[in-house]
Amino acid sequence: MKMKSIHPLPGADDIYRCVLPNGITILARPNFNSAAVTLSGYFAAGALAEPQEKLGLADFVASALMRGTQKHSFDEIYNRLESVGASLGYDSGVHTTSFGGRSLAEDLPLLIDLFSETLRTPTFPADEVERLRAQLLTGLALRAQDTSDMADLTFDQIMYAGHPYSRPGDGWPETIRAITREDLFDFHRSFFGPRGLVLSIVGGIDPKQAADIVERALGGWRSDEQKDIPSLPALKPIKKTIQKKYRISGKSQSDLVIGTVGPRRKDSEYVAASLGNSVLGQFGMMGRIGDVVREKSGLAYYAYSNLSAGVGPGAWTVSAGVNPSNVKKTVDLVKRELERFVNKGVTKSELTDSQANFIGRLPLSLESNGGVANALLNIERYDLGLDYYRGYVERIRAVTPRDVLAAAQKYIDPERLGISIAGP
Repeated sequence: MKMKSIHPLPGADDIYRCVLPNGITILARPNFNSAAVTLSGYFAAGALAEPQEKLGLADFVASALMRGTQKHSFDEIYNRLESVGASLGYDSGVHTTSFGGRSLAEDLPLLIDLFSETLRTPTFPADEVERLRAQLLTGLALRAQDTSDMADLTFDQIMYAGHPYSRPGDGWPETIRAITREDLFDFHRSFFGPRGLVLSIVGGIDPKQAADIVERALGGWRSDEQKDIPSLPALKPIKKTIQKKYRISGKSQSDLVIGTVGPRRKDSEYVAASLGNSVLGQFGMMGRIGDVVREKSGLAYYAYSNLSAGVGPGAWTVSAGVNPSNVKKTVDLVKRELERFVNKGVTKSELTDSQANFIGRLPLSLESNGGVANALLNIERYDLGLDYYRGYVERIRAVTPRDVLAAAQKYIDPERLGISIAGP
């Protein structure tokens, strides 16, 4: 499948996609200008499957996969990777565990073999598990003293009360202490398997050849015990504005998160909401929020908005770091900007600037093998279609100020906001 020329944007004519008989989906695209290859992907083994008393279990398992296998010790795994300048790692989320690696194209078989080995046959050595547990507990102690982290966590507890999205992916100290080595084996046995595994490879290798390497390593994998991850329950929206404070003594800064629940990535309003969010608190010096709260009023060290859309309903938030004495003024200013955004939307000029920014960023995001690999995963995860990025410019340009206003009014209610504050 080697091609003489490659379109600057991935599309159906140069994305190789196949599904192995055991359920593994492979996406590959060549880049013969690169001597390296990037491996990325995910599989359905996320925090949704954790019991309440063992929060952080998925993260614990993902962090322990590289600590030893049936063939190699922790040191041997990293020595093999470092001997060829390669890398490999895992990370967990609510719905999935993700992975990523990089190597020279000629070393892809070694990288895939180590990926298969750590994915399928981890041994969770007792000494490594306890060493990892100590590291995780240290991370949680640091989190508890971080005003930004605790503001985010408190916001999730407001907006997603009783929902899995309210739970911290890295758990609590008591839940990490409660996780046993047998829990790691049980979680791995129950949720790790080929069904639902999606893998992308981009770089200086023929896509069919890359897929053959994957099939040789993982095509024979079977897991009769693999369970489906639980489905995401419906979210009950809050009925009025709720404000909570998490107190951390000895801090000179308070961090705020103010916002609501936004669209899912697959919702029809996502593109309009994303463009509107750029105007609200991203573009230039952090958009309107940065201009009003930070530049004109001088109330914040930083202030911006963020839209995090994924499989489920993500958060649409404004975050700010302020002097504790400026908390109320900042909250009032942000609420007024949200009211203005919902009532008046964006101007044609603001939207045009935002659209130009989105269109200009696209080729930059796809300059690297890693950027293309992530794009292929987005196509698969959200069922966007193989030609999604070929039609991206037209899709962005088609959004009108009226579309942005409709998205803002659908998702942002100034009378039903979550407001979290972490600080002294």
